[in-house]
Amino acid sequence: MLVTFLQCCKEEGRLDYLDSSSTIPKQVSEVKVKNTPGGAIITYKIPTDESLSYVKAVYEIQTGTVSETKSSIYSDTLVVNGFGDTNKYTVKLYSVGKNEKVSEPISVDINPLTPPVISALKKLTMRASFGGVKINLENELKADLAIVLMADTTGKGYFSELQTFYSKAPSVSFSYRGMVPVQRKFKVYLRDRWNNKSDAIIADLTPLFEELVPKPFVLLTLPGDTNTPVTTGYSVPNIWDGLVNVNIFASPWTSKMPQWFTFDLKTSVVLSRLKEHQRGSSFTYTGSNVKAFELWGSNNPDSDGGWKNWVLLGKFNSFKPSGLPLGQMTADDYAYGFTNGEDFEIDSDTYPAAKNPVRYLRFKTTETYGGGVQVTIGEVTFWGQIIK
Repeated sequence: MLVTFLQCCKEEGRLDYLDSSSTIPKQVSEVKVKNTPGGAIITYKIPTDESLSYVKAVYEIQTGTVSETKSSIYSDTLVVNGFGDTNKYTVKLYSVGKNEKVSEPISVDINPLTPPVISALKKLTMRASFGGVKINLENELKADLAIVLMADTTGKGYFSELQTFYSKAPSVSFSYRGMVPVQRKFKVYLRDRWNNKSDAIIADLTPLFEELVPKPFVLLTLPGDTNTPVTTGYSVPNIWDGLVNVNIFASPWTSKMPQWFTFDLKTSVVLSRLKEHQRGSSFTYTGSNVKAFELWGSNNPDSDGGWKNWVLLGKFNSFKPSGLPLGQMTADDYAYGFTNGEDFEIDSDTYPAAKNPVRYLRFKTTETYGGGVQVTIGEVTFWGQIIK
């Protein structure tokens, strides 16, 4: 019995699931190529071979940068991408066995169509804006792109990076602020996730003058306004206390939509833009945060709460850099919507009334991210030309 027990306790040898004696799998056949922007879709006929585990494509997207894509035996398609131009490239297809033995390659040539990093540049504009520059981009293919903004800040011909903005949204608009109204050279280019880069757009631009409208403002209570907080500690003046990540305004769940509140800037201003910070944490880009709003101005608000003495300064829609659906958010989204705050430029060409100074403002929310009737706002800041 002792001998039998010791034999049972003897350590077993390593289990090897790879059959080194099995054959090299057969190659795929009937290969077809459909070129796509920045890549290609390759289809083929899978061989009848029990030893086949998967098919892989090996290709070089840049000199010295080799990529590999795999597809199981249950698919007859491989997608290759990451090419930064429309040159001809060779892709090698290998059949790989369950024993990891590899067949001889089948070489196929592809000619990628214009990649997004190049085509999107044709839909990019850069212009002078209040306190800096503004960039607009149409990203029709919804590619993951980095928009790299640079400037010659010393005037000696050396460009330093100001900001890199990441997005895959179909329509992108962002601004870089905090610059004095002095002409300088700006440069912008696009980069994709494979480090392919577009050509650069270079322009001599002079940021437009603006100044910060000093806080705090004064809340007005007019008939029809929704400025009663959902509970103590969530009042409207919290949004101009300078504490972005501490106090917020939150209206009651019984509010109506649209809803608005009114306040006094305490000085007349030709407004250039505003910055709105959403409520932070897990609430950003969801729930009661503002998705669409209007800004109205007046120098003599109607005492009955009406709109006769008010002019429309702009209609605005919140932007989510990632373009992800409700409930999903990236770190860049969070930084844009909450940490840094979202800029909204007042377009006096579209809304001519914005060319005139106003003292009183009415913030009118027309839609929230969650679609409900409660509204939450973290902080609001204004810039423009103060009339003294």
